[in-house]
Amino acid sequence: MPFFAPRSALEPPRNAALSPLFLALLALLVMLASAHAAPGPARGGLTLRGPSGTAPVEAVQLATDISVDVSGPTARATVTQAFRNVTAEWVEGTYLYPLPEDAAVDRMKLVVGSRVIIADIRERAAAKRAYEAAKAAGQAAALTAQERPNVFTNAVANIGPGETVLVQITYQQTIPVSGETRTLRLPLVVAPRYNPAPTSVDAVSLDGPAAAARDPVPDRARISPPVLDPALSAPTNPVAVTVRLRAGFAVGAVQSATHAIRVIETGPEARTVTLAEGVVPADRDLELTWAPVPSRMPGLGLFRETVAGRTYLLAAVSPPAIEADAAARPARDVTFVIDNSGSMSGASMRQAKAGLLAGLGRLSPRDRFNVIRFDDTWDALHPEPVPATRAALAEAEAFVAALEARGGTEMLAPLKAALADPHPEDGRVRQVVFLTDGAVGDEERIFAAIHADLGRTRLFMVGIGSAPNGHLMRHAAEIGRGSFTEIRDLAQVGERTRALYEKLESPAVTDLTATFSVPGVAVTPGALPDLYRGEPLVFAAQLPGSAEEAARGTVTVSGRVGGRTWTRTLPLSGAGEGAGISKVWARSRIGETETARITGRLGADAADATILALALEHGLTTRLTSLVAIDATPRRAPGTALVAADLPLNLPAGWDFAKVFGTDRPGAAPADDGAARIVPIRADGGAVDLPQTGAGIVAKLGLGLLLALLGLLLRTGPTIGGRRTGNAR
Repeated sequence: MPFFAPRSALEPPRNAALSPLFLALLALLVMLASAHAAPGPARGGLTLRGPSGTAPVEAVQLATDISVDVSGPTARATVTQAFRNVTAEWVEGTYLYPLPEDAAVDRMKLVVGSRVIIADIRERAAAKRAYEAAKAAGQAAALTAQERPNVFTNAVANIGPGETVLVQITYQQTIPVSGETRTLRLPLVVAPRYNPAPTSVDAVSLDGPAAAARDPVPDRARISPPVLDPALSAPTNPVAVTVRLRAGFAVGAVQSATHAIRVIETGPEARTVTLAEGVVPADRDLELTWAPVPSRMPGLGLFRETVAGRTYLLAAVSPPAIEADAAARPARDVTFVIDNSGSMSGASMRQAKAGLLAGLGRLSPRDRFNVIRFDDTWDALHPEPVPATRAALAEAEAFVAALEARGGTEMLAPLKAALADPHPEDGRVRQVVFLTDGAVGDEERIFAAIHADLGRTRLFMVGIGSAPNGHLMRHAAEIGRGSFTEIRDLAQVGERTRALYEKLESPAVTDLTATFSVPGVAVTPGALPDLYRGEPLVFAAQLPGSAEEAARGTVTVSGRVGGRTWTRTLPLSGAGEGAGISKVWARSRIGETETARITGRLGADAADATILALALEHGLTTRLTSLVAIDATPRRAPGTALVAADLPLNLPAGWDFAKVFGTDRPGAAPADDGAARIVPIRADGGAVDLPQTGAGIVAKLGLGLLLALLGLLLRTGPTIGGRRTGNAR
């Protein structure tokens, strides 16, 4: 059963719902207490050390429910995390978790007992200070912070002994379209990042020349939580997912290449999708795809929303498909870059090899190519691209087949080598196909290098494995004026590489512009990207004036396709009603500004001022803003110790722990100076077993009942003056 039932199942009659759930909770607590008392082998219990270095105790358990409402081109998702303190101590829990890279996070709630506290958006430093002050004062508090556009942290202070506290965040995102297929990707685990070591740079001091260290990942501690070794601990952090799909067209197949799903038809254009197993460990991203009924392909178009007197527009326009004439295809130089670092071990390496070999097989005799492989070193098959002869291709196939996953992920040097253009005058089309899981922490350094070295090259990113770094992949492809493809399973290699290489072989739609008949329109992205086969043009806009004035205008989209000019004019009066479009616009605008900062096109101070203004106006969590919720009533008595637990992550499915971390577990024990510290969480002691695939039905049922009751409080808690009880600060 899902952790939380749909809203209709939790609303009136409210009084009738509370009684059986409360009785079920009492029964559950007895069951869990019995399970905890029973001795058994170590199987995923989470432990921490107290401030005085005492013996390890079992710490915080986490369960997550994700509820998504898809409406046409956008989705509204609610992520509810239940932090359960199974100790006799007061605990602070911290959990690093992923979200889609374009997620506009705009809401957070903290639930403590029957109290629901609504979070405020604040500047990051101010939110952190408020959280720390509340923690020290013994108040329940929660802090949601962005570490990367696709990586966030929830910190929850003063979780009482035996208590369960909920943190619920809500975000908006767009639904990517490729051809006829729509894709919803829900990241479920943050893959361990390889963080390059600090480098020495020349510096000057009062004593003369000196060496200083420059850290390419200055926040490495915040993005490097403990990771469970699957050889020692069962998967943890169970997740349930419910997706309510309202496609806006007659839906054909709804599928997932990553998880077994259950699909219920609720109308010709609607489906409800849940996980077939109900609850799964958070060890791989969920991908859900759907398409229209054959011959019922919807016309992409315009959607609008009015917020605070302003009109926001989301446009999705498909250019005409132009088939490439094989004889007219320009000669190409294609460089394949393959990641063979330790995180690519196993299934990921097989997928990457298969994807690269498929690309070699599509080269024509007029093409030239090269292959570069990298881990913490790198090698190129040739000094520069060579003609795609049979002998050269056979040599490349043998080179790829011999690769083994090992070592770190030093991505910068091979990327710069692939982008190097020794013959800029030859007029050939230059393309780089980069196959990796993207598990690095120095994304900004990668983006800056692409911007500096791209030239006439186009960069196509291929995300490999169960939890690729979507932020790195998509943003690198955007800066590199290419596209991003994901391969999550060996069975997808044929279909997805074929689509990718058809893009490389087909004419791109270039020189795209969007011109509005009304002045003062703020369009994002400001520079529209090139489009490849099967891709629609998607942009958002903020229009001046009233909704009535905006509806009288038009937008004209134009570009060049296969040597011809293409133009399409759309009346704004035909825009359908959309939800969350203002958030989508603001998030895209913030992303553009971050790119301008990283690439040096905008100064850091100016970029920060723009981002901060947008984030505070639209209530979004960003690099500079955080959501903080504080309960006004102190709970922990003065002088009572507070211990800290950094909740561990599962190793992504298919990864090899030893290849990533070696034989030693990551992290180090805390210093014994009486301070509460985040420490590596171990899997020892008689722990309450978390659900496992095909087993643990009692645990699944109990956890579901527990979270259903807590979910009820989120939706039906008592209110004062139309606002739920609890104070937000």
